[in-house]
Amino acid sequence: MLNLLLFLAGLAALIGGAELLVRGASRLALSFGISPLVVGLTIVAFGTSAPEMAISAGAVLGGQTGLAVGNVVGSNIFNVLFVLGISALIAPLVVHRQIIRQEVPILIGASLLLVVLSLDGRLTLFEGALLLALVFAYTVFLVVQSRRETSAAADGAPAEGSEDDVPTASGWMARLPVQLALIVVGLGLLVVGSNWLVTAAVAFAEALGVSDVIIGLTIVAAGTSMPEVATSIAAAIKGERDIAVGNAIGSSTFNIFGCLGLSGVLAGSAGLVVPGPVLAFDLWVMLAVALACLPIFLTGREIARWEGAVFLAYYVAYVAYLILAAQSHDALPAFSGVMMSFVLPLTVITLVVVLIRRPAGTPAH
Repeated sequence: MLNLLLFLAGLAALIGGAELLVRGASRLALSFGISPLVVGLTIVAFGTSAPEMAISAGAVLGGQTGLAVGNVVGSNIFNVLFVLGISALIAPLVVHRQIIRQEVPILIGASLLLVVLSLDGRLTLFEGALLLALVFAYTVFLVVQSRRETSAAADGAPAEGSEDDVPTASGWMARLPVQLALIVVGLGLLVVGSNWLVTAAVAFAEALGVSDVIIGLTIVAAGTSMPEVATSIAAAIKGERDIAVGNAIGSSTFNIFGCLGLSGVLAGSAGLVVPGPVLAFDLWVMLAVALACLPIFLTGREIARWEGAVFLAYYVAYVAYLILAAQSHDALPAFSGVMMSFVLPLTVITLVVVLIRRPAGTPAH
């Protein structure tokens, strides 16, 4: 019971800290005239990925490297299959042209790079530094791109992704000390919450007799992705469907570059060990769901409700597989056979048929 309370308290602190960090940082950025598009793809994406970063960094410092890797990989699978799936069930998600042309290919590239770097079973200090450097390169790229669009808008051409009703900092939120205070308090809650949640998660793993990797791939991954869930569902309900998609995709990219990059650097010369089960299965699932985004988006530049249902069903199947594998259940071979022989091929065939019969004629939002 004590561990359960510690887990819930840590989760609440992570979600609250991420919310304060996003509010403070986004208002600070808007006060300095940074494009809302860049704010969404960088600060908001970083803020909703901050729990994963805090958990992974804390796990590495605590010697739980399996939890660090499992948390990021599990969160990315959760972001695409569950977050986008549940959001699409609420309302079909119109996908912005930039998401199709730029953000999804970047996520696929990041996922593929992680798989390649992990093939030797370890992320070295250099590889962690490389991933971390890519966060800054990606951010600089978005800022430069935003300035070009702002310049084009000033010349009379509408900047892609611009909004007429962009929120601006006003009242007490417009004050610099308040914005900085929100950022500091948010970061503090993230640090405290991550320590509590890691401690409770490790205790759960020991009590249940399962590895910290499985706990990281499921309970911790879902818990640290709650900011993405809350943001995307709220955006879908409000009709802000670009935000729902961009938040999940952008956060997944930051998880790979930022969370694992920082974890690899903190691991030092010993490197960050990638657990064998994750290398053999979960990393490839993460890459597969990233690749699955592209054909689904291209079938009409939206995620339909039935496609959201497919995403959710696959996440349930993925968790079921992890549970069966952790218990070495007798039903595991039959379950795997059904998934590989029937469900996956039928899904691929369906997507191909839809892609052929419904070309990308729907106007991009």
